[in-house]
Amino acid sequence: MLRKIPERNLLLVLSLIVGVFSGLAAILLKILIRLIGNMAADLTAGGGFAYVLYFALPGAGMLLSLLICRFLIRDNIGHGVTKVLQAVSKNDSRIKPHNTWSSIVTSALTIGLGGSVGAEAPIVYTGAAIGSNFARVAGLSYRSMTILLGCGAAGAIAGIFNAPLAGVLFTLEILLFNISMTSMMPLLVSSVSATVVSSLILGRSTPFSCTLSPFMMQNIPFYIILGLFCGACSLYFTRMTLSLEDRLGVVRNPYLRWAVCAVSLGLLIFLFPPLHGEGYGSLGMLLNGSEIVFNRPTPLSSLLTTPWSVPLFFLLILVLKVFSMTFTNAGGGVGGTFGPTLFVGAIAGFVLARSMNLLLQGSSLSLPEQNFVLVGMAGLMAGVMQAPMTAIFLIAEITGGYDLFIPLIITATISFGTIRIFEKYSIYTKRLAASGELLTHDSDHSVLTLLKTSELIENDFSPVNIDDDLGTLVDVVAGSGRNIFPVLDSRKRFQGYVSLENIRRDMFRTDEYKTLHVFNFMFSAPEYVYEGESMESVMDKFERTGAWNLPVVKADRTYLGFVSKSKIFSAYRNQLKVLSQD
Repeated sequence: MLRKIPERNLLLVLSLIVGVFSGLAAILLKILIRLIGNMAADLTAGGGFAYVLYFALPGAGMLLSLLICRFLIRDNIGHGVTKVLQAVSKNDSRIKPHNTWSSIVTSALTIGLGGSVGAEAPIVYTGAAIGSNFARVAGLSYRSMTILLGCGAAGAIAGIFNAPLAGVLFTLEILLFNISMTSMMPLLVSSVSATVVSSLILGRSTPFSCTLSPFMMQNIPFYIILGLFCGACSLYFTRMTLSLEDRLGVVRNPYLRWAVCAVSLGLLIFLFPPLHGEGYGSLGMLLNGSEIVFNRPTPLSSLLTTPWSVPLFFLLILVLKVFSMTFTNAGGGVGGTFGPTLFVGAIAGFVLARSMNLLLQGSSLSLPEQNFVLVGMAGLMAGVMQAPMTAIFLIAEITGGYDLFIPLIITATISFGTIRIFEKYSIYTKRLAASGELLTHDSDHSVLTLLKTSELIENDFSPVNIDDDLGTLVDVVAGSGRNIFPVLDSRKRFQGYVSLENIRRDMFRTDEYKTLHVFNFMFSAPEYVYEGESMESVMDKFERTGAWNLPVVKADRTYLGFVSKSKIFSAYRNQLKVLSQD
């Protein structure tokens, strides 16, 4: 029945359905986090054992998520946005069905019990999985499946933030780099439908209410400084996160790693209470200029008695949020960097504004700290995610801070420009770029990334043994339609090749059929293509050698076939048509 509907029309219908389900998934995750968080708050109210339990529950949430991933779904579901990008480039945009619910359950446990991560990346993974699986069931093409995957991600962002425009921009800037303007319609439909569902159930209020002051042109130099500061913080956030993940990844035993991370996270929360959970409670106080009150006393509270101790204390929180976030994820918890990015950006804006006000004390100039908190959120998003448009419009939508559009643009742009000097890729794409699995705005690069070496191997060549005589070689040539003959040893390992052109003169010298052997005519390959090698690397080898055919081998040089430049060009043209068609 579905196959009779034109794919473009079917895509629009499915984008609406995916938007509704993605919005419902976002609502479900928010409700679960709130319910689990309230239960945890009831358990930890008071002193004594309840006080100790407050610092132990984040580790318990990490452990529960770890056990679910290891024994129930048997899959690694962390780093949701990166996994979505990887699915688009390496898995034909197919995401496993369990991802439609597994990220919701595990991230709700992780965050609800106090894990220091965000819920946005898991819900993006969930939304993308919903879109991918609807497309798979409907039998859509790769291109349409990719768009519907993006619709799910856009709906998830729109649903969790009540921000339809931000959902579309997030998908365009971070997930789907090569999409035509006519293909935006499904994204808009999905994003709006998710927002409507979220608004009907949870209300239309902005996720972060704030008290802002009018924008003043005289503060522009300080917003420029904030942009530079956010760029530097973004560089620290990105590199320290990836470095800590690598260091903790050395601990192979997952339960030992969990124990180390759980204890470390509990200690950090004990010393710095704002690191507990998503941190949005502290963020709300900063956005409204309220008196800063911690939900638990800290041994360091006695140090917060002088004016300069407050920005220094929050500067430490800015530095340590990366540690608490990475401990949560590395210890088995499921959460993303999206929420922590907003949190650190708010802290960066507060620290800069409070420090400037202390330095300018006694002068007529006073910076509105709430404004800088809000703009700092956009600054860090633009730097860490390298998505300035998403940062500008998301922060404006979720806070109602449209009056601050000029400083939002200034700070986000400068932050983005600053980090691009040092980092070409975002926190989501850096590892994928290193492994050659990243789609980019460069169409040539994207097409090569989508091409798989394994699908282009030609194995209809007739192999010969290195010790075969000329007579045997002539018999093989007579029964083959190719002009290249791979030479193998007794263990099927590639040794070289024989070209028909090079043996043509000797083929009719029957008197030498037994005296000449294959190794007398064999040439070594100018390069090897290895199993699973990226197409970009393969094309580099063709470019360097000038060859038209290269052998494909396993790591031990077991022969698999040949890959030809002409077949790659043909596949390239076909893939380019798929990407560019409307």
